[in-house]
Amino acid sequence: MIIDSLQYNGMCGCGKEHRMETQFAIVEGGCLKHLGDYLAKYGIQGYTVAVYDKNTYAATADRHPSVDLDIILDPTDLHANEHGVSLLMEKLPSCAEVLIAIGSGTVHDITRYCAYTRKTEFVSCPTAASVDGFCSSVAAMTWHGCKKTLTAVAPKIVIADTDVFMKAPIRLTRSGFGDMIGKYIALTDWKIAHILTNEFYCERIAQITFEATKSVLKSVDGIIEGEPQAYETLMYGLLLSGLAMQMMGNSRPASGAEHHISHLIEMSPVGLDISSDALHGEKVGVGTLLATEEYKRLARASELSFSDYTEFHKQTMVDVFGERAAEEIAKENECDAAKNVTALMIKSRWKEICEEIEQLPEIAFLRSVYFKFGVKSRLSEIGLDDAVSEKLLDYSPMVRNRLTLMRLKRCLEY
Repeated sequence: MIIDSLQYNGMCGCGKEHRMETQFAIVEGGCLKHLGDYLAKYGIQGYTVAVYDKNTYAATADRHPSVDLDIILDPTDLHANEHGVSLLMEKLPSCAEVLIAIGSGTVHDITRYCAYTRKTEFVSCPTAASVDGFCSSVAAMTWHGCKKTLTAVAPKIVIADTDVFMKAPIRLTRSGFGDMIGKYIALTDWKIAHILTNEFYCERIAQITFEATKSVLKSVDGIIEGEPQAYETLMYGLLLSGLAMQMMGNSRPASGAEHHISHLIEMSPVGLDISSDALHGEKVGVGTLLATEEYKRLARASELSFSDYTEFHKQTMVDVFGERAAEEIAKENECDAAKNVTALMIKSRWKEICEEIEQLPEIAFLRSVYFKFGVKSRLSEIGLDDAVSEKLLDYSPMVRNRLTLMRLKRCLEY
């Protein structure tokens, strides 16, 4: 499978010109062995550093590319945060001109942020179909305890070797599935925001993401059977999701309430006394089920009353996140994305909103797919008490200032 970004560049029917930083992506068995040829073809040259962790270095032992320097990070307690960035920055020589991430999500986010900071070229070589961020131009980081999306750099090319990512632990592949299925909620939230406030919406970007998500859902049986093409479909979908974010210029097509739930869990807020070592996609997968169930319940409520939106109180932020983190949360929510939403606005468009919600897959169907594929589906399976679900739904909108139906729940009584 080959992705040529030229087909996504240029003026669009949405009225905007989309520009892609990633020029080329290939998903194919053995392609990592030819990385040098791809670097030359796309004019990527200079002092080249390959960044691995110990696991991905071992996983690619028979196809390590020829580079000027290999940096192998210890995966123990390695996270996409300021400590992970410092660890890599200390090892990077000042002469580095090209950084190649050969790993999964954490290695990619750390490397892409360092590439942005050092103003070097960035190349992506995913070793697991575990997250949708390989093509992203931002880095999802936990920075001083707060979940943030930091400006970084997208890869110029992506080389995804099927022979490598098919052999990754199945838990990582299931995580990638969870990350992709979350797009159903993300796209629904985006469309609802467009309906309510006329937020910019690109039908083409939404359709690219939607079709990729549908394809991934259909690939589950093939992945279970170990079919290379099914694995490639998952990786292809993850890469397309990242390219959709590039087209948009932010993560709107790929991240909604389901990701906000995941981000809240990742922050381990002191007021909720929760902590989970689950993978990102595992948390997103559970968040997707929680959000889908809640959205369907709202759409099918027999009696519903509407009120004007009220912003989160500062004391609520302190109670949930603690004094220090609450300052960052308050900054995030300074210009609340829903502050101008009124009861009349929601009521007059509620039927249209419900029509969007009804297009979401049914919760029973999603649970059946999760069960068949062995994907985590309950909070208790990611180390949390199921009883914390209501708090996650109520407080998760605070972690990202984005208009979602979950944020608008504050306007609904049922």
